[in-house]
Amino acid sequence: MAIQGAIPLGQDLVFPHGAFVVGEVERLEDFDRKQAGEVDTQSRDKVTGERLWAVRVVDADPESRRGQAEVVVKIAAEHQPVPPAEIPGLPFRPVVFQNLTATPWIDTNRTRPRLAWSLKATGMTAPGAAGKAGGKVDEGRAA
Repeated sequence: MAIQGAIPLGQDLVFPHGAFVVGEVERLEDFDRKQAGEVDTQSRDKVTGERLWAVRVVDADPESRRGQAEVVVKIAAEHQPVPPAEIPGLPFRPVVFQNLTATPWIDTNRTRPRLAWSLKATGMTAPGAAGKAGGKVDEGRAA
C-alpha cells in the first residue's frame, strides 16, 4: 500500500469553515515515560523526535454533529507554539495550521468501535500570516 503513516491534508480540507483556538497550548505527557520514572516525560513525535504539544480547536463547520465541533490538534515542535493573538470582540482566536496531517486509528473505548483521526501539524499562525511569527512553515515535510 502506498499510504504509510500520516496523510497530508490542507487546512481547507480539514477546516473548510475555519478553525479557532480554545484555551492554551499544553504539553503532551508520555505516560509510559512517566511510569518509568524518566525526568523528561513529554511525548515526542515518532518521526522527527520533536516535542508534542496539544491545542484545543473549534471547527466552525455549521454542520458539525453534536460533540464533534471541538478537536485536538497536536503540534510537533521543540519549543511551545504560541497561538495567534486574540482579536477584540471574538471569544476564540482564528488559526491556520502548517503541514496538517491526519492519522486514522480505531477508537475501542466505546460500545461500538469507530474510526477516529489524530490531527498533527508543525506550526500554527493567524489566518493570512503564514510564514510569520507564531508558527514555523516547512511545506516540504510532513509531520
